[in-house]
Amino acid sequence: MSGMMGIYYLDGRSVDKQDLEKMVNTLAHRGPDGADIWHDGNLGFGHRMLWTTPESLLEKLPLVNQTGDLVITSDARIDNREELLSILQINDCPLEKITDTQLILAAYQKWEELCAEHLLGDFAFAIWDRKKQTLFCARDHFGVRPFYYYYQPNQEFIFASEIKALLCLPQVPRRLNEVRIGDYLALMMEDQKITTYKNILRLPPAHSMVVSQSGIQQWSYWSLDPEHEIHLADNEAYAQEFRQIFTEAVKCRLRSAFPLISQLSGGLDSSAVTCVARNLLAEVGKTPLHTISSIFDKVTECDERPFINAVLEQGGFIPHYIHGDEFGPLSNLDSIFQYEDEALLGPSHFYPWMVYRAAKELGMRITLDGFDGDTTVSHGIARLTELGRQGKWKALIQEAKAIAAQHNVSPYVVFRGHGLPYLQDLVKKWQWIEFVKTVQLIHKHFGVSRKLLIIAHGIKPFWEQVRLFWRGQHRQKTSPDWSLPQTPLVNRNFAQRICLDERMQTLSPPREAPLTLRQEHWRSLTQGILAYTLEQMDQYAAMFSLEVRHPFMDKRLIEFCLALPSEQKLYQGWGRMVMRRALAGILPKSIQWRTDKADLSPNFNDGFLKRDRQILDQVMSQKMKNLEKYINLDVLQTAYQRILAAENQASNDDWMAVWQAVILASWLDFKGLTP
Repeated sequence: MSGMMGIYYLDGRSVDKQDLEKMVNTLAHRGPDGADIWHDGNLGFGHRMLWTTPESLLEKLPLVNQTGDLVITSDARIDNREELLSILQINDCPLEKITDTQLILAAYQKWEELCAEHLLGDFAFAIWDRKKQTLFCARDHFGVRPFYYYYQPNQEFIFASEIKALLCLPQVPRRLNEVRIGDYLALMMEDQKITTYKNILRLPPAHSMVVSQSGIQQWSYWSLDPEHEIHLADNEAYAQEFRQIFTEAVKCRLRSAFPLISQLSGGLDSSAVTCVARNLLAEVGKTPLHTISSIFDKVTECDERPFINAVLEQGGFIPHYIHGDEFGPLSNLDSIFQYEDEALLGPSHFYPWMVYRAAKELGMRITLDGFDGDTTVSHGIARLTELGRQGKWKALIQEAKAIAAQHNVSPYVVFRGHGLPYLQDLVKKWQWIEFVKTVQLIHKHFGVSRKLLIIAHGIKPFWEQVRLFWRGQHRQKTSPDWSLPQTPLVNRNFAQRICLDERMQTLSPPREAPLTLRQEHWRSLTQGILAYTLEQMDQYAAMFSLEVRHPFMDKRLIEFCLALPSEQKLYQGWGRMVMRRALAGILPKSIQWRTDKADLSPNFNDGFLKRDRQILDQVMSQKMKNLEKYINLDVLQTAYQRILAAENQASNDDWMAVWQAVILASWLDFKGLTP
């Protein structure tokens, strides 16, 4: 993690060195190990350096190639170094002295605008091609490294790792983007281009861009294939392949000139990263791996120490702890908003803030994170839907029973949500014999009345079909309706003004239940909230001059997991089955076969209503009037009163509505932005 920035005046104006220095100084927190600028006429680059890898100790950016026709600034860690070194054959210096930025520049020299297709790792960079008179930019596959820009056709293109580096220039307007506010309040973060500021945009993940005096060209250089499926010999073959790919995903993120610290929560994902990292470091004789964990002495139901200790008891660690119940979700907002450029904070934001602050105090520069292993590997629950659509009722019943046994719920409840909607499909397809057989099967396994099933899922849908047919309204529907989420918190006049409903229809339209588990898995991996969360985590880490590395965001691992057959994701009630098999002997069994994780909502509730109660009341009483044009104050106050009256009975929607409003009002007030 470093900081990069640049100015390109398309109208031929000369770049002012002081403007570049201002941008560099604004991002001082991203790189305490050095700063430099380069400028030539109407173009200039800046950089803030954070040393992390051995090669970065030798790096000086911006970098000009030997012929002087290419200049690059970057924030990058390249993971396929050996492959690139073999292909590019850079022979003018020892391999261990070749920096990641040199590899990117050499890749551009060989493949030009296709170079990003050949890179693995986390990166955002810009290359000035003097011969072509173009500025080429690219961002990594999942958006781990941020790239923001401000563009005015025929005038200027300005980019940086953080929005604040753009806003420090007088020509960049500081105007609120109300469309982004509407998206946030509607919990719809699918737009991967816009930001909370008008005319300040993001380069989306897996995108390249060329900027020239003729305009901007932007394209996706990679996308996940939702159709590809791999086939291996048996379960052990899948497990071995997962173990190999996952180990490599961790290994390439251990390249460091400094000690590393791994975030260990006790869950399956963080424990997997921590245990594999410990083993890899031990193989090369490195010092024990540091770990950092949140513990809870006051809100004990959130405490995960039995699982954390199960990992630590294996040895090879230097553990550190933070007390997650010492602060509330509003406790440090002023410190956070000093660096945070957008108000779009999730309710768990204060945990990474505390972790990164503690890591900084320990002298760390790199932290490993098991972020979103759930999404990468997939719990596979949509396999139930897939089995229902395919009419594989016996397999569906078996999985429903297995899941129910693990989670202590009724098997019929599990089955009902994923099987019964497709029982009606048999009626719509006039497959009455199959319908009767399936009713008998459900009755046998769950004891549900056959008469009730026939009336509710056979006769009623049949007569509804007949009624619609005679009205000329007959439509074939083979799945339940999935409708747009409701947005009662949003002021309807505001929603109409920004066309919020139309945006939701376009960016997050009503959808049918997926035909396959893979389609659902693909949707979860391509949703906008993923890149948004990674950007937030980058900015939180940047506050403390830290680089966060995410093994579960490895392109190779995600492609492999997406392409797995359904039974490798959900098997006999066990989600993420391939990962559990693969890490046998590496993870403690108590974690390998965990079916749950700690619910941190009691700590949030306690912090929100008790530790931060004074702040909460102040915001609700003094700052909400400023949001009247954006939110329905009656809905907000009703939700707030329900929470105060009986916090355990308030709905998740109530909590989320109050949280969103409080954060938005606080951020606008801190930044001095007037709605």
